Order: sequence, then structure tokens, then C-alpha cells
Amino acid sequence: MVAIVDDDDSMRSALQGLLKAVGLPTQAFTSGEEFLKCDQRDEIACLIADIRMPGMSGLELQAQLNADRRRIPIIFITAHGDEKMRMQALRAGAVEFMAKPFNDEALLESVRAALAS
Repeated sequence: MVAIVDDDDSMRSALQGLLKAVGLPTQAFTSGEEFLKCDQRDEIACLIADIRMPGMSGLELQAQLNADRRRIPIIFITAHGDEKMRMQALRAGAVEFMAKPFNDEALLESVRAALAS
């Protein structure tokens, strides 16, 4: 299953539609906190997360998962990223860091690569 963590309703819907169109099951969350409370985290094989969200940021979510020793491949998407943020995310284990708007096919390739790892 692919988890989507984004505070933007339209982005969550668009990502769910894109992934479902290629047969990938998804579960969407409005925040990092909501994701961390999920009982099905062990079923998550890939996580697509926004960087900037109210409350816990995507990078803070990544740090919490790393601290909990939960190795979930993360693809970050952001409209507000910079090179420093990108390098921080990748050094902490992210598989991809994409700027919005991103190419749907490029995102799907990243998700497929994350699921195969």
C-alpha cells in the first residue's frame, strides 16, 4: 500500500486517483500526526509526503520514522523546496524529492522503484 500524507485535499485526491489508475492501493492522511496514529503502518510499502504541512513537517515525520526504526521508502513532494532541504531529505533516506508541479510518470516511476526495493 502507498500512503499519501499531504494537508492539501486536492493534492491527496489527485495522487490517490493517479495511483489507483495504475492499480496501486492507497491510504491518505491529512498530517504526519494522523499517519503516525495509523494502525496499518506495517502495511505501508511507500510513503508520499509533502514537506510543508501544519504541525509536523514531512522532514519531521521522516525523522520520527527513522527514530522508530521504521524503514519506509519516502518520496517527498513540495512547492517550497530548496537544495539544502532536498539534500537533508535524501541524506536521511528519502528515495526522491520532487518539486510541485511534478510529472505524473516520473512520480509513478519513483513509486515503482520504491516498491521494488
